[in-house]
Amino acid sequence: MRKIISVLVIFFMTGSIFAGGAVHAKAEGQHEWNTNKFLNIAHRGASGHAPEHTFASYDLVKKMKADYLELDIQLTKDGQLIAMHDTAVDRTTNGTGEVRDKTLSEIKSLDAGSWFNKAYPEKAKQEYVGQKVPTLEEIFQKYGRSMKYYIETKSPDVYPGMEEKLLALLKKYNLVGQNMSSSRVMIQSFSKDSLTKIHSMNKNIPLVQLLWYYPNENNEIVEWSSITHEPKSVTNDDFQEIKKYAVGIGPNLRNDNGELIIDELYMKMARNNGLLIHPYTINEKPDMRLLIKWGATGMFTNYPDRLHSVLKEK
Repeated sequence: MRKIISVLVIFFMTGSIFAGGAVHAKAEGQHEWNTNKFLNIAHRGASGHAPEHTFASYDLVKKMKADYLELDIQLTKDGQLIAMHDTAVDRTTNGTGEVRDKTLSEIKSLDAGSWFNKAYPEKAKQEYVGQKVPTLEEIFQKYGRSMKYYIETKSPDVYPGMEEKLLALLKKYNLVGQNMSSSRVMIQSFSKDSLTKIHSMNKNIPLVQLLWYYPNENNEIVEWSSITHEPKSVTNDDFQEIKKYAVGIGPNLRNDNGELIIDELYMKMARNNGLLIHPYTINEKPDMRLLIKWGATGMFTNYPDRLHSVLKEK
């Protein structure tokens, strides 16, 4: 997810009950989707316990009872999709430079685990040293249809053709079902253009529009790509426009200063408009409980085990 920029939870309001008799559009090709199935989404794997976007982190996902493995994808110089959050390798490897300027062979020469041991010595393990950056295909080869994937197209404007490569791999590994509810994958993006492109290519893949709300230079809360109005002024039209191509939204709960950005009314309006709502990145139990109370249909977390324990409280 952008930094700077299973248990059933039954809600009193479902996607089939709408206030005020409003007319709600359904994305073309959209089929039945269980809005009462709460999704525990392992953000970059169980990245609170092991180095993000490594098999060490991914292997914990099912053990910690997550429903989906969340992945960010980037494209190498020689056209290979890899799992990495940043467009540069500096933060999570011992290398420097942009992913798009490196071949897969160069990416594979990097150590993607040692940084975690240095950053979190209390969680350090020798097995993390020398972890490699996985390709998306390697991930699919290892876990196949035993895992569900929640994939973000990162910086699609930087990587022309990313969507075509992604969908080709999903088809190769039989991860897209005959309808949305049978698919083993969800795709998310901050880019509306990327999502609408994917929707035009395959309408059976459930899509989620990511949203980032932050205070601008005038201290006004805005959505960074102007997908919606600010949370307190968001409209049904905002959500209905998203509903044309996506099944849900993924907003930030707090801004970089830790202040709450969205509230219960915002979430009820999203649900009222038939959208799933998966806030990010929720790591503390009080926030998890708050969002469940407000009617979230899932959330991204670095600690899927922690979220699982909260869900068991219900």
